[in-house]
Amino acid sequence: MTTKLEYTPLDEINQIHARLHASFRTGKTKPIDARKENIVKFAYMIKDNVEALQDALAVDLGRPKLESSFLEIDPLIKESIEVYKSVEKWAQPDKAPFSLNFAPMKPVVRKEPKGAVLVISPFNYPVWLAFSPVIGAIAAGCTVALKPSELTPATSTLLASLVAKYLPSDVVTVVNGAIPETTRLLDLPWGHIMYTGGGNVGRIVATAAAKHLTPVTLEVRPVLPTPLFYYLQKPRHHRPRIGHESRARRILWGKTINAGQTCVAPDYVLVPREGQDALVRELEVAYKEFYPQGAKSSDSYSRIISAGHWDRLKGMLDGTDGKVVLGGGSDADRDSKFIAPTVVKDVGGDDALMKSEIFGPILPIVPVKDVDAAIEYVNAKALASSDHPLALYVFTKNPSHLTKSLSLVVFDNTQSGAAVANDLIIHIAGSTAFLSAGLVLPDTEHILQSSRLIPLPTSVLPSTRLGFGPDTWGAVPSLHAAKAKKLSGLNPVTLPFPRPGTKAAGPWSKWATIMGVLAVLSAAFAKYSKK
Repeated sequence: MTTKLEYTPLDEINQIHARLHASFRTGKTKPIDARKENIVKFAYMIKDNVEALQDALAVDLGRPKLESSFLEIDPLIKESIEVYKSVEKWAQPDKAPFSLNFAPMKPVVRKEPKGAVLVISPFNYPVWLAFSPVIGAIAAGCTVALKPSELTPATSTLLASLVAKYLPSDVVTVVNGAIPETTRLLDLPWGHIMYTGGGNVGRIVATAAAKHLTPVTLEVRPVLPTPLFYYLQKPRHHRPRIGHESRARRILWGKTINAGQTCVAPDYVLVPREGQDALVRELEVAYKEFYPQGAKSSDSYSRIISAGHWDRLKGMLDGTDGKVVLGGGSDADRDSKFIAPTVVKDVGGDDALMKSEIFGPILPIVPVKDVDAAIEYVNAKALASSDHPLALYVFTKNPSHLTKSLSLVVFDNTQSGAAVANDLIIHIAGSTAFLSAGLVLPDTEHILQSSRLIPLPTSVLPSTRLGFGPDTWGAVPSLHAAKAKKLSGLNPVTLPFPRPGTKAAGPWSKWATIMGVLAVLSAAFAKYSKK
């Protein structure tokens, strides 16, 4: 089943731009009550259409429904609630730094919305990465033009339909299309541009924005892929906190979720040569647990986004000099865009799999002499590409005090947007920032903020002491159906505010409800006591 995406006419794009700017100039989006009202509409838009969003993502990405809910839909509902509760606090002016000369004037820093904002989102998480920036723009009091990916026609069509139904067209509008439509959008002046995707297109966006001196926020996939250090030094006196099996499950989960099309998924594994075969064995065990009947027949495994991306991945796999030890291309199918989870060992640094980011379910294992050699390898690639990975992971079976030491050795001697020990990917769902080590143009409000911008911010999770991870809360493919109820409890199922157009319950009605419940309980207790 395919969906034909209707592109927005080029002339209409200019009209949308003018409408959003005119709407912002009226001031209708600036009041806190107006922002909260639109956030509520947004939240119910997602809540009312969970199944439709799941179906669209299944058409475009072949993704299981539970995976879509856990990765994209539930986080959006949670974000909506958090933004609704926080928007008033965020909008409050900040006191300016104390200055004896200006103290009598009581200076403050107001947070003024920038105007009409352009959001350009990618194909791999086409709901979350499209709508999450939109929530922020609404909370800031801006109007928004959203340009979703043309590679996800079913999802992009649905997003346009839902936004038109639930939100005012002069507050948020979806523009669908490909290169011509995106180019037309970038030719126009915006208050701010937010782009998520590949670095090459990110440079085009930044160049176009520079013509109008438009502030830009880029969340881009770096040229340098995400490495995973798998260090197997044996502890002398302590039992490991996490076993081989658990680590292999986490690695395979991180590599196969969304068929490897995740910007912070591990791209390759660096492992001491003597530990390579042990890791392969545990990955084989994890694969059989995840896909007992094979990934191709599983309803818990996604597909590659397009035939073009499938061709690229198949070409990389055909060109490797490494040894395929799991999966491979024997059952790869271009028509259904299927490539099995694949592990390749004995991969050299100049192998076809190491030329660029894989962004798919192929995991090369690169054997090295020791952790110092692994650090040197990553830093050499960073120097050659003038880039740094979006994330970096260190897995070790040492006890916690040794794990911290080894992890920090790697963290202290490499650069990355995030650094995580004994887990992967979870940092983007936590309280730490989702950062890139390069190619991000921060929104600089004032030159005095340079002291905050020059240091490279890196999100760090130095330990998973509680063993929290996908293997502990059941996010493994073969257990999707059995664990659905458990996973659904990790995110809110109800919205703490009334639907737009309905009156919120007043304090007296709440008290009446409480008294009614107490009366029922009292009557039941009295009846039970008589027995």
